Amino acid sequence: MLDITRLRVIAAIAVHGSVTKAAKHLHYSQPSVSHHLARLEAETGARLVQRVGRGIRLTPEGEQLARRATEIVGRVDAAAAELDALVGLRTGRVRLAGFMSALATLVPSAAATLRDAYPGIELHLVDVHPQVALGMLREGQLDAALIFRYDDTTPEDVRVLHLFDDPMYLVSLEPGQALRDHRDSAWIAGCEHCRREFVVACERAGYTPRIAYTSDDVIVNQALVAAGMGVTTMPGLALRSHRAPGIEATEIPEFRRRVYLATYGEPPDPPATAAFVAALQSAVAAFDRAGSPRRGARPRAGRR
Repeated sequence: MLDITRLRVIAAIAVHGSVTKAAKHLHYSQPSVSHHLARLEAETGARLVQRVGRGIRLTPEGEQLARRATEIVGRVDAAAAELDALVGLRTGRVRLAGFMSALATLVPSAAATLRDAYPGIELHLVDVHPQVALGMLREGQLDAALIFRYDDTTPEDVRVLHLFDDPMYLVSLEPGQALRDHRDSAWIAGCEHCRREFVVACERAGYTPRIAYTSDDVIVNQALVAAGMGVTTMPGLALRSHRAPGIEATEIPEFRRRVYLATYGEPPDPPATAAFVAALQSAVAAFDRAGSPRRGARPRAGRR
C-alpha cells in the first residue's frame, strides 16, 4: 500500500519542481524528502524521477503518480477537515473557487453569514476561470466551485446546484438599444476564450462584430464605453459589482448565463461545505431582492 506521506512528497515535487523546494513547502529536511522518494520508487518498482543538470524532473510514470497523488492527498485532507467539523461545526474548512463578479457580489455576504453562524470554519477563496475551477475540484484541491454556463449542459462528473440565471446586457451610451443597432460599431470584448457566446449572439442578430478592443476587466470595458470608444456586453453580476457613470445597460433577451455551485462526490456534502451552501443560497435570495443592474445597483468594483 502506498504511504500517504510519500504521496505528499511526489505531489509537492510535481508542483515545485525540485526536492529542495518540495522540502521547504512540506517543512521536511531535504534528506527526508529524498528518502521518501527513494522508498516510493522501491514500493512502486518504477523510476519516478530523472536527473537533469543539477535538478530533477519527473518521468512519465512519476507524472502519472503525481497526478493521482494530488487527488488522493486532497481527498485525505478534505476527509480530515470533515471529521474535525462533525462535532458542532466548531472547526472546519471550505475551499472555494469562483469567478470575479461572483466573488465581488455574492460571496462576501455568504462569507459573513458563515462567519457569524460558525466562526470556527475557515473559508479559503481563489479567483479562477470556471474551467480551471472544475479541474481543481476534480483533483481534490477545492470543496466547491462557482461556475457559469451559457447553455443547459453541466459537467457529468460533478454535482451542480443551479443558483440563478444571470442576464446579459448591452452596455452603450444610449438607452433601449439592441444588438442589431450596432452592426457597424466598434466592440469591446473579452479574450478569445471568453467571447464565443457574444459572437454567436451578434451573428444571430445578422452580423459578425468588429472587435476593436480586448479586455476581461469590467472597469476597463465600462471606461471605454463611457469614453465613446465602443460598446460591449456584460453579465448582470458584473454590472452589479461596478457601474461607471454615464453608461446605459439594456438587457439582451434570450442571452444569459446560468450560475451554479459545483461540488464533488456523492451527497451529502461535508458539514462545513453544507453550511457554506446554505449561506450562499441566503445571499442569492437577498441579492435577487435588490433588483436588476438597470435600476442603479452600484456595489464594489471587480472583473467579470
